[in-house]
Amino acid sequence: MAEIITQTIEVGGKTITLETGLLAQKAHGAVLARMGDTAVLATIVASDPVEGLDYFPLKVDYEERLYAGGIIKGSRWVKREGRPSEDSVLTARVIDRSIRPLFPKTYRDDVQVIAMLMSVDNENDPVVLALTAVSAALSMSGIPWNGPVSGVRIGRSNGEFVVNPTIEQLEKSDMDLFVTSTTENILMVEMGGDQVAEQIVLDGMEKAQEMDKIIVSGIKEFTQKVVDKKGYAYEYEEKELTEAQVAEKQVLETVKTFIEENFPQEIIEKAGEGRNPAQEHFLEKVFAQFEGKTSKGKMNDLISEVIKKKVRSKVLTENTRVDGRLMTQVRPLSAQVGLFARTHGTGLFMRGETHVLTVATLGSTSLEQLLETMHGEVSKRYMHHYNFPPYSVGETGRIGSPGRREIGHGALAERALMAVIPSREEFPYTIRLVSEVMSSNGSTSMASVCGSTLALMDAGVPIKEPVSGIAMGLMKDGDNVKVLTDIQGIEDFYGDMDFKVAGTKSGITALQMDVKIDGITREILEIALTQAKAARLEILDVMLAVIDVPRDHLSTFAPRIKSIKIDPAKIGEIIGPGGKNIRALQEDTSTEIDIDEDGTVHISGVDPQGVQDAYDRVDQMTREIKVGEVYHGKVVRLMDFGAFVEILPGRDGLVHVSELSPGFVKSVSDEVSEGDEIDVKVIKIDDQGRINLSRKALMGDQKHQEQNPA
Repeated sequence: MAEIITQTIEVGGKTITLETGLLAQKAHGAVLARMGDTAVLATIVASDPVEGLDYFPLKVDYEERLYAGGIIKGSRWVKREGRPSEDSVLTARVIDRSIRPLFPKTYRDDVQVIAMLMSVDNENDPVVLALTAVSAALSMSGIPWNGPVSGVRIGRSNGEFVVNPTIEQLEKSDMDLFVTSTTENILMVEMGGDQVAEQIVLDGMEKAQEMDKIIVSGIKEFTQKVVDKKGYAYEYEEKELTEAQVAEKQVLETVKTFIEENFPQEIIEKAGEGRNPAQEHFLEKVFAQFEGKTSKGKMNDLISEVIKKKVRSKVLTENTRVDGRLMTQVRPLSAQVGLFARTHGTGLFMRGETHVLTVATLGSTSLEQLLETMHGEVSKRYMHHYNFPPYSVGETGRIGSPGRREIGHGALAERALMAVIPSREEFPYTIRLVSEVMSSNGSTSMASVCGSTLALMDAGVPIKEPVSGIAMGLMKDGDNVKVLTDIQGIEDFYGDMDFKVAGTKSGITALQMDVKIDGITREILEIALTQAKAARLEILDVMLAVIDVPRDHLSTFAPRIKSIKIDPAKIGEIIGPGGKNIRALQEDTSTEIDIDEDGTVHISGVDPQGVQDAYDRVDQMTREIKVGEVYHGKVVRLMDFGAFVEILPGRDGLVHVSELSPGFVKSVSDEVSEGDEIDVKVIKIDDQGRINLSRKALMGDQKHQEQNPA
């Protein structure tokens, strides 16, 4: 029987339990983390590096198993889990971004991280557990890594921070902040918030780091127990260079010297994302000089090293940037709306060479996205999709389903606008935004935030406040620290931080921070947030000069939606037997009708008159009919004892033969025929809801008025 080693960690009033030895015994590191009834298994396996790789091939996957929530997939034909959900992809990215900076820069072994959700209680956060388990598994594995790290989620309710809030607590929180840190520095931040002040965000990060230190300490104790009993499962040794490698290293030094002495400044001046013709031309020159002595790929790597050195030196020693801007200066800005006639709303936002076109589309509530999650089926009425086509960086490439980066950028921009989207009651539309990157040179996700605001306002969506976004960067050499506002591609690539900040004039709505160094201090974060606020407000001024408030009307081609609240008991009257009534109503008015369980009826259609007609008929079908009211109705059926008259759509009443006329009526057909329109008065409604009408009561009264005309 395998020996099981455990560790308990008390943090934020909850207990995290780490366990190893029972599951996944052949992995180099395997840890099961539990909190409440939520459990995540993390495994780490490393293998020898692939020859010739010039990057670290780290693979991180987060797998959601539906059995964890006691769920069988709803599809009649497919029961196995399919491609990862968006939440799975985003969780994998959180783990990846949290652990990647702490691997040695020269490490090239093939490392695979798999975190698998084994049980979920719909209360405790599996993302916190997943990162904790991965961190512990890496620490005990023997793989070279400068951890451990820990991640904590911080909520805020009634002005108080809540550590690792439950799902219910998070729904009531004005902030959802996830922070990864070591005992010293912050490594990764994700946040969504309801216009939260910068100082509150910084205090939340500090609170998270306090809790992270507790978890990191527990992971270290756990690791020591495991290593003392079992040692490391993976023994890593840096291999000595072969004679051929030593000779090649000397050649590379010669190549690097040649590059430095002949480096054309044009490479930096024309640097952006994607192809750089100046760099390609210089590479050919270097290759011609040293052909056969080393590979072209390694020559290009050396050119990149020199570019990095020059870019960083310009910032850190010359206090200027490659494009001549000051540290706090935003690139030239412009914005447009209303680019296309048939779309419901468009916004084109341009910042330097970064251009993003966002298109807003409105639909009925029936078009909400249904998601099958670990917590059951949920619906989504506001969504943002981000596309990064290869032409945006002047390259050819694959077109197809979105990759992890596109999913991540789309989710960030979506989260940035979430706090200002009107409620379903205020604006009963499904809202889809699509951001198309037209040209890319840094921070397309934040440009997508700006484009989203423009498109929503152009579409007439009554957002609470306009939102803008900016990407902040960092270059750090010891105590020499420079925080850069509005980083372009080359500053992102060769810098130490990518810190995206989105918000309104009142506060922050979204954050995302990644670093390439061992972490960031609070002081640096405070500088970055202060500079970001000034830049966001500058960007807002440019956007609001184009469109300062949401349009007071929708596009001619957008559906019109009207909602009416009815007694839930009357839903059946609208639907009718086998759906007869609602189908006829939809066909007659060219509308689509959706009914919520609470009795809210949403009527949508492109033709405003059709929507109004359907609205009126639903109102009439469900209106409470009272004794004494007068209606103008239509005779729909004759019987020996009287005539049935439709006084409202789908609502008939009986005019007894004795109530047709003041005198004696021998035959009903002598007085009325099917299709006749007559005035009638409600004289009685019995216990079963049957309506008795009278025509006689109105005959001779020339002054009567219809209280509720059909």
